[in-house]
This record gives sequence, structure tokens and C-alpha cells, in this order.
Amino acid sequence: MSRTDEPLLSAASLDDALGASLADTVRGTGASVGALYLSERVTGVLRLVWLCGLPVEFFAPWQRLPPTGPAPVADAVREERFVWIDGQEEMARRYPRTAAVLPYPFALAAIPLTGVRHCWGGLVLMWPADRPRPPTARERHAVTTGARNLARLLDDSDQSPTLSDRPRFVPPNAVTRPAQTDLAASDYLERLPEGAMSLDLEGRITYLSTAAARLLGRGVERLLGTRPWEALAWLGDPVYEDHYRTALVSRSPVAFTAHRPPDRWLVFELYPDTSGISVRVTPRAEHPADDPPSVTARRHSPAPTGRLYQLVHLAAALTETVTVRDVVELIAHQILPAFGAQGLVLSAADAGRLEIIGHHGYDADAVERLDALSLDTRLTPAGDVLAGGTPAFFADRAEIAARYPKAFLMSDKAAWAFLPLVISGRPVGCCVLSYERPHPFTADERAVLTSLAGLIAQALDRARLYDTQHRLVHELQRALLPRALPVLPGLDIAARSLPAGHGLDVGGDFYDVLRLDDTTAAAVIGDVEGHSVTAAALTGQIRTAIHAHATAGSAPDEVLTRTNRLLADLDSELLASCLFVHLDLARSQVTLASAGHVPPLLRHGPGRAEVLTVEPGPLLGIDLRARYPVTTVALPPGAVLALYTDGLVEIPGTDTTRTTQHLVERLATGGDLDPRHLADRLLPPASSGVQHADDITVLLLRAAGTPAAGRPPATAHRAGRRPRPEARP
Repeated sequence: MSRTDEPLLSAASLDDALGASLADTVRGTGASVGALYLSERVTGVLRLVWLCGLPVEFFAPWQRLPPTGPAPVADAVREERFVWIDGQEEMARRYPRTAAVLPYPFALAAIPLTGVRHCWGGLVLMWPADRPRPPTARERHAVTTGARNLARLLDDSDQSPTLSDRPRFVPPNAVTRPAQTDLAASDYLERLPEGAMSLDLEGRITYLSTAAARLLGRGVERLLGTRPWEALAWLGDPVYEDHYRTALVSRSPVAFTAHRPPDRWLVFELYPDTSGISVRVTPRAEHPADDPPSVTARRHSPAPTGRLYQLVHLAAALTETVTVRDVVELIAHQILPAFGAQGLVLSAADAGRLEIIGHHGYDADAVERLDALSLDTRLTPAGDVLAGGTPAFFADRAEIAARYPKAFLMSDKAAWAFLPLVISGRPVGCCVLSYERPHPFTADERAVLTSLAGLIAQALDRARLYDTQHRLVHELQRALLPRALPVLPGLDIAARSLPAGHGLDVGGDFYDVLRLDDTTAAAVIGDVEGHSVTAAALTGQIRTAIHAHATAGSAPDEVLTRTNRLLADLDSELLASCLFVHLDLARSQVTLASAGHVPPLLRHGPGRAEVLTVEPGPLLGIDLRARYPVTTVALPPGAVLALYTDGLVEIPGTDTTRTTQHLVERLATGGDLDPRHLADRLLPPASSGVQHADDITVLLLRAAGTPAAGRPPATAHRAGRRPRPEARP
């Protein structure tokens, strides 16, 4: 039967088939853990839908991943490539946030699920610590085959897969054991002097021998089905739960000693496999040298290790946010799912009011009712939590109505966490997490959310400052460039400017095109040293000087000579490169003078382009007595003169000559594109991932007219003195 004749899967069948296929892939590749991510159609967010080999709680920080987030599976999907991590050291180097939350030895692979129509998502596989080596060709093929099978299931379904809020768990079922009676195994374990205990993948006790119960100090019935670190106070320190997590992720034996009050020491040996963990418990006669702190010295109810790692992950993520939008998206895509919330209102304190700067899960009417409340509002708990600096938690509508009768009427939510955002006593804003159903907040949830509020406050305050400064820098940057390019008969013009991503730095690139009369024009491009307000001020002065000298009829070399003197008079410590071009459209020629600027490119026609040989003078600001040679070249109709700044070809780790040649090839093979599209072609694509250390500016000039009749074509030459542009009336 051909592929097109195969029956299509329904949504329910597809979900089950994906889980079964993931388990098959885990077994077939020898992996211990598998995770299946699918992409949301609109946002591209990666959603964890199936997990095999680890409890879902282990992957809580990665249940929703932004497509550009720093995670192996996000890189695999975005770049459509196989990602391999040898071990913890490489993970810490390449993905420090992931390594901080999973500080265990393991190897990892991530691969995209590339289907017929599009990429569906990604597959993550993890191996035990005893194989931190690159995969063989056979193993790599097995991983690729597993990803291809998952993608084919998605291609063949007539329904979209279910993207539930909580991922589903599928056991690997990789261990087969000979048949034996449970009674015989129990009798064997009861005869041993040491204790025996079995934990499932989620850490719950599924078997406990009498000796183990006696050593732990509690009856078998009271311990079965519980997690040891939750049922026994003296195992409540998060370090003990972390031993279990280490064994489960690394699939390697782990041993540790614990103190059972008042004076007993027990040795726990953990032996994991794909179905759970076998634990051997034996007494230890002598005390270890490094006694742990007493139980009374520990806090009464420590947060589970998973919550602590989750806080570490979210804290690291918040430190990487830059803009207010980044903060809002992080809370909506990672913090809300981590705490099972569905709604978000993020407000910033501004002029005595709480201005909503981000929201999720609320309709426009609710947002309008909640926006611009006063800082001391009594309509909702926001005013009180900001005044007192203490979060408020409301498990249901009745609880909030008892204190704030109108608050629950503001939206359709059923439970709320109001988190004050305060820095050194200064109110920054308020973050509200809300739930669609009643939600009792546990002690560890309250503790983690309270800690998280301080991190959100710092991230939000930093992001608002960045946004304000970035807006000012952007306005200053725009003021340094021409608002519009002139319209000249016979000349097509296009310009592009691409900041290097220096954050709040002001770029030093500048360009301009001046109409001198009906047949002549001037163009200039340059780059001032540095990225600062001082560089921006100097850029404006240079542009003004060049504009004044060019419109006054100065020749190209005189324009640069007089501008150079201006920099000397200003006593500036900054230097600048500059290329000045005089265009004579009637003669179909251009005259150029360069002050240390990168040479322009000339495209004669489709398939033919070259780097022009222009003898440069020194940079502006170096030598008061500097002279600037000129070069004259023909610019026939259809020819394109490309001016650019060095940021386009000077890329760290690459040869400038090679990148310039690639630029020439892109210009030559641009077909009959108009200058605007041709300029876009010369810029690096946004998806290239290349980090440019400098700003990039491109200015294209295409001759579109016809040379004046009776005038001979100009010949290219270079000399100390050159033909001057015709005098203008």
C-alpha cells in the first residue's frame, strides 16, 4: 500500500501512537530518557507533550520553550540540525541555564522532527553517565530514524496533536525479568539482615522489607506509597532528594549516609534502572567525619529539590531578559506553566498608578478595568501588597471576596497570587498570577513565588530602564540619518542601516545624498570611531560640514580637506572614515575621494561587478595637512555604485578579502532587482546567526538615465588633480 493510501490517524490515536513511538525510540537507541516537543502553530513555542523515563516534574522548567530560547532542542528545531552534548562539562559551557537545573552527568541529543510539510517540533534523548562519547554512525542513524518515524506519524494524521498543559508520561518498559513468585522474592529479602526498598520513577516506595522499616523507624503500611524525604523528617533536607534525582538521571549507583535521630547512622545505596530504583539500607556503627547539621537546625518545611532547581532556572532566565516584552513573555511562557496558572497581569508603577504593561489570559475588557489603578487602590489587593511588601494568596473567590468584595468581579478567574514588585522599599509594580479554578497554595509554592517576586522586580526595573534608554538612543540615531532621500531624475537610490546590536550604544555610521542641480548630485558615507553620545555628536557635525561644503560647490577632495580641518578645530580624539562621491549624470561619470574608507563596488551589469580601486587619503582627524586624491569612473545607465561601511565585511574570525569577494558576488548575481531589493540582498540574513561587531550601512546608486548626446563617455583615471564638477549658476 502506498503512503497516500495509508489510513489517517485520529487525534486520540495519534497521541497514543506518539507516546508508543517515543518509547520505541528510547529502547531502540539505548537511551534512558526521551522527550517529545511539538511546536505551537502561531507562536512557535515548543510544548513538551510526551516524556519517557523520567518524572514529569523533572522537566517542569522546560515544559514550554520559546523558539529562540537557549536550549538544545530549540537550537535543533530553529537551525534544523542534530545537536549532541557529550556530558555535563559541555552542557555547562554551551547551555549554562540547563546545566544549573540538571547538574548531573549524562549525554544528550536533540533533533528536529522534519515532516513533509514543515518541522513539527523536536526530539530529546538522554543517555546514562557511562557513555559520554559521540554517537557512532549506527547510533546516530537510530536517533534519526526515531525522529523520522515520529514526524511521519504527524504527517499521516488528519488531526492536529493535542497540546495539553501537562505532558503525558510513558514508561520505557525496557527491563524484562524471569518469571518468579512475589512470595519467593519477599521471603528472600526478609531473610537478609539489611533493609531493602524499591522506589518507582517518581520516588514513591513500592516495596519495603521489615528490616528496612525497622531501620527507618516507621511501619511498612505508613511508608508504602510515600516519598522517603517527605514521610521522614530526618530525610527532609533537599540534599537527600537530590541523591535520588542524581541516580535517576545518570542511571548510575549513588550512596550516601544519613543521620537518624538520636544517634543512628544509616547508609543508603541506590541502584537505578529504567523501571525505578532499588535501595539497600544498612546501619553504620561509627559516625562519619562530616556530621550534617541536626534536624532542629534545618527549616521546618524545606522546599522540594525540584522547586529549588525550578527557581534556579527561572532566576537564570530572568537575568537574560533585556526588554519589558522579554519579561512578559518569560512569565507567560515559563513561570505560568511552572505554577499551573493560566492568567497574568503585570503592572508597572508610574506616576502614582499601576499601568498594565503585559497580560496573558485576560480579555480586553478585563484589562481595561484593571489598568491605571492607583498605587493605594483598595479595589484589588495590589495596593495593600505594594504598601506592605508581602504577597497575598487567595485560593478561591470566596476568600478574596471576604476582604475585597469587588476584586473577583474584575475577571472570571477563581484563584490569585498577588506578588509585590519592590526594590529597596521602592514600588516597581505588581505581578498577578491567576487560575481558572480554585487553587490552594502550598507552603513551598508560596516560598518560591515570594522569592521569585524579588527577581521579577529587578528584571522589570532593569528592562524598563533599558526600554527608555533604547527609545532615546533610537531617536538620536534617526536624527543622525536623513529623513528621506532626494528624488533625482536618472538616479535610483536605496539605503539600509543595520545596528550591530550594541544595546544602548549609538552607532557611528552615517550617509547622505544631496541634490546639487538637475544633473549633478553628491553622496557621502562614513563611520565615526566608537559607539557613544560623543561619537554621535561628532557624526552630526561631520554630516553638517560635508553638506555645507558640497552645496557650496566644493570639489570632492576639498570637501574632505575642509571637513578634516573642522575635526582638527574641534580637537576631537575620535577619528572618522569617509567616502565622498560627486555624480555627474549628464556625463555618466562619478568622481570619488576617500578618507580611509573601504573601497566601493561597481556593478557594470548582471553578472559583472568589481571592487573599485580608489586611492585613499588618511582618516579624518589625523593630519591637518592631509590631501585626498580623487578617482573618476564611468557610471553608464544601469550601472550600480555600492557604498558601504566596514561592518559589512569585517566579521570576527573571517578574512576581510574573502568576505568582500562574497559581497561582490552577491552584487553581481542580483539579477535585475531594483536598488531596494538589491540592498537587502547585500545585508546578512537575520537567520545567519553571524554576530557583527560593528554597524552596517549600505548606500546604492544606480544610473537610470541616458548620457547627454554629443558628449564622449568618460574614462576612468586617478590623479593628484582631477576634473572639477561644472560650476553651477
